[in-house]
Amino acid sequence: MPHDGHHHDDHAPIEESSGITEFEVMEQAIRELLIEKGILSASQIQTQIDDMDSRTPVMGQKIIARAWTDPEYKQRLISDPNSAFAEMGVTRLDENPEVVVVENTPDRHNVIVCTLCSCYPRVVLGMPPAWYKKRAYRSRVVKEPRKVLEEFGTELPDNVKIEVHDSTADMRYLVLPMRPDGTEGWSSEQLEALVTRDSMIGVKVPSTA
Repeated sequence: MPHDGHHHDDHAPIEESSGITEFEVMEQAIRELLIEKGILSASQIQTQIDDMDSRTPVMGQKIIARAWTDPEYKQRLISDPNSAFAEMGVTRLDENPEVVVVENTPDRHNVIVCTLCSCYPRVVLGMPPAWYKKRAYRSRVVKEPRKVLEEFGTELPDNVKIEVHDSTADMRYLVLPMRPDGTEGWSSEQLEALVTRDSMIGVKVPSTA
Protein backbone atom coordinates (compact mmCIF):
# COMPACT_ATOMS: atom_id res chain seq x y z
CA MET A 1 0.00 0.00 0.00
CA PRO A 2 1.59 3.32 -0.98
CA HIS A 3 2.04 6.11 1.51
CA ASP A 4 3.20 9.67 1.11
CA GLY A 5 3.85 12.30 3.69
CA HIS A 6 6.23 14.65 5.43
CA HIS A 7 6.81 14.80 9.16
CA HIS A 8 9.30 17.24 10.57
CA ASP A 9 9.72 16.20 14.21
CA ASP A 10 13.21 15.17 15.26
CA HIS A 11 13.89 11.44 15.37
CA ALA A 12 16.96 9.32 15.88
CA PRO A 13 18.70 8.60 12.56
CA ILE A 14 18.70 5.18 10.97
CA GLU A 15 21.44 3.24 12.71
CA GLU A 16 22.57 -0.23 13.60
CA SER A 17 21.96 -1.50 17.13
CA SER A 18 23.87 -4.09 19.08
CA GLY A 19 22.48 -7.17 20.76
CA ILE A 20 19.96 -9.78 19.69
CA THR A 21 16.88 -8.54 17.85
CA GLU A 22 13.24 -9.53 18.29
CA PHE A 23 13.39 -11.33 14.95
CA GLU A 24 16.38 -13.42 16.05
CA VAL A 25 14.52 -14.43 19.23
CA MET A 26 11.48 -15.44 17.17
CA GLU A 27 13.62 -17.34 14.66
CA GLN A 28 15.38 -19.31 17.40
CA ALA A 29 12.08 -20.21 19.08
CA ILE A 30 10.50 -21.38 15.81
CA ARG A 31 13.60 -23.35 14.88
CA GLU A 32 13.62 -25.18 18.21
CA LEU A 33 9.89 -25.92 17.94
CA LEU A 34 10.22 -27.38 14.43
CA ILE A 35 13.04 -29.65 15.55
CA GLU A 36 11.23 -30.67 18.75
CA LYS A 37 8.06 -31.60 16.81
CA GLY A 38 10.07 -33.56 14.24
CA ILE A 39 8.84 -31.40 11.37
CA LEU A 40 12.37 -30.56 10.24
CA SER A 41 15.82 -31.66 11.31
CA ALA A 42 18.58 -29.29 12.33
CA SER A 43 20.52 -30.16 9.17
CA GLN A 44 17.50 -29.41 6.93
CA ILE A 45 17.04 -26.04 8.56
CA GLN A 46 20.74 -25.23 8.21
CA THR A 47 20.65 -26.16 4.51
CA GLN A 48 17.84 -23.67 3.95
CA ILE A 49 19.70 -20.99 5.93
CA ASP A 50 22.85 -21.57 3.88
CA ASP A 51 20.82 -21.25 0.65
CA MET A 52 19.29 -17.95 1.79
CA ASP A 53 22.63 -16.57 2.98
CA SER A 54 24.17 -17.27 -0.42
CA ARG A 55 21.72 -15.00 -2.24
CA THR A 56 22.97 -11.69 -3.60
CA PRO A 57 21.49 -8.77 -5.59
CA VAL A 58 23.17 -10.03 -8.80
CA MET A 59 19.94 -11.25 -10.39
CA GLY A 60 18.18 -8.00 -9.60
CA GLN A 61 21.06 -6.09 -11.16
CA LYS A 62 20.76 -8.11 -14.36
CA ILE A 63 16.99 -7.61 -14.49
CA ILE A 64 17.21 -3.84 -14.04
CA ALA A 65 20.05 -3.47 -16.56
CA ARG A 66 18.04 -5.35 -19.18
CA ALA A 67 14.97 -3.20 -18.48
CA TRP A 68 17.12 -0.11 -19.08
CA THR A 69 18.17 -1.33 -22.53
CA ASP A 70 15.13 -3.32 -23.71
CA PRO A 71 11.88 -1.29 -23.70
CA GLU A 72 9.72 -4.33 -24.46
CA TYR A 73 11.24 -6.28 -21.58
CA LYS A 74 10.72 -3.26 -19.32
CA GLN A 75 7.00 -3.25 -20.10
CA ARG A 76 6.77 -6.99 -19.39
CA LEU A 77 8.65 -6.48 -16.13
CA ILE A 78 6.13 -3.89 -15.00
CA SER A 79 2.98 -5.64 -16.28
CA ASP A 80 3.91 -9.25 -15.47
CA PRO A 81 6.96 -9.37 -13.17
CA ASN A 82 6.96 -13.12 -12.52
CA SER A 83 7.06 -13.93 -16.23
CA ALA A 84 9.79 -11.33 -16.79
CA PHE A 85 11.78 -12.84 -13.93
CA ALA A 86 11.38 -16.29 -15.48
CA GLU A 87 12.90 -14.98 -18.73
CA MET A 88 16.02 -14.25 -16.69
CA GLY A 89 16.05 -17.65 -15.02
CA VAL A 90 14.21 -16.77 -11.82
CA THR A 91 11.50 -19.41 -11.65
CA ARG A 92 11.05 -19.67 -7.89
CA LEU A 93 10.19 -16.85 -5.52
CA ASP A 94 9.98 -17.17 -1.75
CA GLU A 95 6.63 -18.84 -1.02
CA ASN A 96 5.46 -17.61 -4.45
CA PRO A 97 4.25 -14.14 -3.38
CA GLU A 98 2.95 -11.57 -5.84
CA VAL A 99 5.65 -9.14 -6.94
CA VAL A 100 4.93 -5.56 -8.00
CA VAL A 101 7.56 -3.57 -9.88
CA VAL A 102 7.32 0.19 -9.30
CA GLU A 103 9.15 2.52 -11.68
CA ASN A 104 10.93 5.68 -10.61
CA THR A 105 10.32 8.68 -12.88
CA PRO A 106 11.47 12.30 -12.89
CA ASP A 107 8.46 13.25 -10.75
CA ARG A 108 7.96 10.09 -8.64
CA HIS A 109 10.34 8.15 -6.40
CA ASN A 110 9.43 4.80 -4.84
CA VAL A 111 10.66 3.30 -1.58
CA ILE A 112 10.05 -0.16 -0.14
CA VAL A 113 9.45 -1.09 3.48
CA CYS A 114 7.79 -3.86 5.45
CA THR A 115 6.26 -2.17 8.47
CA LEU A 116 5.33 -5.41 10.25
CA CYS A 117 8.45 -7.52 9.75
CA SER A 118 10.94 -7.78 6.88
CA CYS A 119 9.14 -9.19 3.83
CA TYR A 120 11.46 -8.72 0.87
CA PRO A 121 12.08 -10.29 -2.59
CA ARG A 122 15.24 -12.16 -1.55
CA VAL A 123 15.57 -14.18 -4.74
CA VAL A 124 16.27 -11.03 -6.77
CA LEU A 125 17.69 -8.74 -4.08
CA GLY A 126 19.62 -11.14 -1.87
CA MET A 127 19.53 -10.89 1.90
CA PRO A 128 17.88 -7.76 3.34
CA PRO A 129 20.24 -5.29 5.01
CA ALA A 130 20.13 -5.10 8.79
CA TRP A 131 18.66 -1.59 8.75
CA TYR A 132 15.68 -2.78 6.67
CA LYS A 133 14.56 -4.91 9.63
CA LYS A 134 15.11 -2.26 12.28
CA ARG A 135 12.12 -0.59 13.90
CA ALA A 136 13.61 2.85 13.20
CA TYR A 137 13.46 2.36 9.43
CA ARG A 138 10.14 0.49 9.44
CA SER A 139 8.34 3.20 11.37
CA ARG A 140 10.05 6.36 10.17
CA VAL A 141 10.16 5.86 6.40
CA VAL A 142 6.35 5.83 6.27
CA LYS A 143 6.05 9.04 8.29
CA GLU A 144 8.97 11.06 6.97
CA PRO A 145 10.35 9.40 3.82
CA ARG A 146 12.16 12.48 2.54
CA LYS A 147 14.12 12.90 5.75
CA VAL A 148 15.01 9.21 5.91
CA LEU A 149 16.23 9.28 2.30
CA GLU A 150 18.40 12.28 3.11
CA GLU A 151 20.05 10.22 5.85
CA PHE A 152 20.97 7.70 3.16
CA GLY A 153 22.47 10.54 1.12
CA THR A 154 19.53 10.73 -1.30
CA GLU A 155 18.24 14.27 -1.72
CA LEU A 156 15.33 14.67 -4.11
CA PRO A 157 13.84 17.88 -5.52
CA ASP A 158 10.78 19.15 -3.68
CA ASN A 159 8.59 18.53 -6.73
CA VAL A 160 9.34 14.78 -6.69
CA LYS A 161 6.58 12.82 -4.99
CA ILE A 162 7.79 10.01 -2.73
CA GLU A 163 5.64 6.88 -2.53
CA VAL A 164 6.34 4.31 0.17
CA HIS A 165 5.17 0.77 -0.57
CA ASP A 166 4.47 -1.56 2.35
CA SER A 167 5.36 -5.20 1.61
CA THR A 168 3.32 -8.06 3.05
CA ALA A 169 3.59 -11.82 3.30
CA ASP A 170 1.67 -12.07 0.01
CA MET A 171 3.19 -9.15 -1.88
CA ARG A 172 6.72 -7.96 -2.51
CA TYR A 173 7.93 -4.82 -4.28
CA LEU A 174 10.93 -4.12 -6.50
CA VAL A 175 11.96 -0.59 -7.45
CA LEU A 176 12.94 -0.01 -11.08
CA PRO A 177 15.31 2.96 -10.69
CA MET A 178 15.94 5.51 -13.42
CA ARG A 179 18.89 4.92 -15.69
CA PRO A 180 21.58 7.53 -15.05
CA ASP A 181 22.25 10.10 -17.76
CA GLY A 182 25.41 9.65 -19.77
CA THR A 183 25.25 5.85 -19.92
CA GLU A 184 24.17 5.54 -23.55
CA GLY A 185 26.17 2.81 -25.26
CA TRP A 186 27.29 1.22 -22.00
CA SER A 187 27.53 -2.57 -21.89
CA SER A 188 25.22 -4.72 -19.79
CA GLU A 189 28.06 -5.38 -17.36
CA GLN A 190 28.73 -1.66 -16.94
CA LEU A 191 25.05 -0.94 -16.32
CA GLU A 192 24.70 -3.82 -13.85
CA ALA A 193 27.55 -2.34 -11.81
CA LEU A 194 25.49 0.84 -11.32
CA VAL A 195 22.52 -1.03 -9.86
CA THR A 196 22.72 -1.61 -6.12
CA ARG A 197 20.52 -3.39 -3.63
CA ASP A 198 19.72 -0.04 -2.01
CA SER A 199 18.61 1.49 -5.33
CA MET A 200 16.24 -1.46 -5.85
CA ILE A 201 14.81 -0.80 -2.37
CA GLY A 202 14.62 2.89 -3.21
CA VAL A 203 16.75 4.49 -0.51
CA LYS A 204 19.45 5.42 -3.06
CA VAL A 205 19.63 6.16 -6.77
CA PRO A 206 22.13 4.79 -9.32
CA SER A 207 24.94 7.14 -10.15
CA THR A 208 27.97 7.19 -12.42
CA ALA A 209 29.89 9.34 -9.94
